[in-house]
Amino acid sequence: MTAHASAARLIAAFAVIAACVACAREAGPPVAGTTLETRAPNGKDFKPAFAGQTRAPALVSSTAPQVSVVATGLKGAWAFEFLPDGRILVTERAGNLRIVGKDGKVSAPATGLPKVFFEGQGGLLDVALDPQFASNQTLYWSYSEPRDDGNGTALAKGVLSEKDGVPAVSNVQVIFRQLPSWKSNLHFGSRIVFNPDGTLFLALGERSVPDARVHSQDLSMHLGKIVRLNPDGSVPKDNPFVGRSDVKPEIWSYGHRNIQAATLDPDGNLWDIEHGPRGGDELNQPQPGRNYGWPVITYGIEYAGPKIGEGITQKAGMEQPVYYWDPVIAPSGMTFYTGEVFPEWKGDLFVGGLNSMKLVRLKLQDGKVTGEEWLLQDQKARIRDVKQGPDGAIYVVTESAEGKLLKLTKG
Repeated sequence: MTAHASAARLIAAFAVIAACVACAREAGPPVAGTTLETRAPNGKDFKPAFAGQTRAPALVSSTAPQVSVVATGLKGAWAFEFLPDGRILVTERAGNLRIVGKDGKVSAPATGLPKVFFEGQGGLLDVALDPQFASNQTLYWSYSEPRDDGNGTALAKGVLSEKDGVPAVSNVQVIFRQLPSWKSNLHFGSRIVFNPDGTLFLALGERSVPDARVHSQDLSMHLGKIVRLNPDGSVPKDNPFVGRSDVKPEIWSYGHRNIQAATLDPDGNLWDIEHGPRGGDELNQPQPGRNYGWPVITYGIEYAGPKIGEGITQKAGMEQPVYYWDPVIAPSGMTFYTGEVFPEWKGDLFVGGLNSMKLVRLKLQDGKVTGEEWLLQDQKARIRDVKQGPDGAIYVVTESAEGKLLKLTKG
């Protein structure tokens, strides 16, 4: 399938989702304990594998958060990260890395970054600080890299500096390249998560098109995988597939579709949420060496309507999601809340929603979702990333030509 055909298929699907979102907004306020999602699932005869795997009871916060604007004019923002001094790094897909000052002013783009493949879903994507950033000023970023034989997700590191208010990145090193390259402008994945043990995780998409996505099950390729690396790009000796000649040793878990949300919980465990097709967004807790099923099992269907593959949702040797959405929320960015500003939200998981245009709050108990709340629907904005700030507030960045950085505090 050509990139043009894939794009046309996505546009048609987004139109369907947008119409469903508009219908959902016409409903009244939620009632605690009821189900928030009232639309029919796309997987009409799919059944959850266990109780509570989807459509958890509605939660209603005691007080609506107060929303303020930190910065505006962020064009196509994809991710943000807090600097030790309280300022905020923001990536824009066109290839710009900017710094938002405490006064809300947005810097000129940083110099020194490599060229990005800025088409479709590609561009400059996630950004993360080295755990020793205060002393080494090193940051990491993921991006879609243009290549002679196509393109692919790459991970780079460099040293951040500033002169006359303009940031610059030097000593740039590309420490990982997703292989093989592919001629697609879709599904780059791309969240970066540092581990307490000093390693880092990088989520990788499976490039979407049918002839690429099947390789999510192929351990000789990086498509549809989470990889675990040392900060210099080398392979940790305790990775699950180290020692097998037929497997890329960087691989941590496989059978993923397109992960654009990943974080650690308060106990240091990795969680991710990946985009499903038409239905089937998944919350997972990826374990080393485990297979998460795509595209063999899924709770979603093709954008055009038919089932995917054999149309099954369970298979021996493949992991079930902790939770799934059908219809989708289109997840991007996630964080566990550990602050003091919102005591009733402590320990809850917050997820950005793109086409669903909302911030999703999930309450978990014993590794399962027990409640769900939808916030910020009045903003009518695609929420691309969400993080807890050093002040205990929750911050989100919206994705548009005039994107905003928003701050949630106690109302």
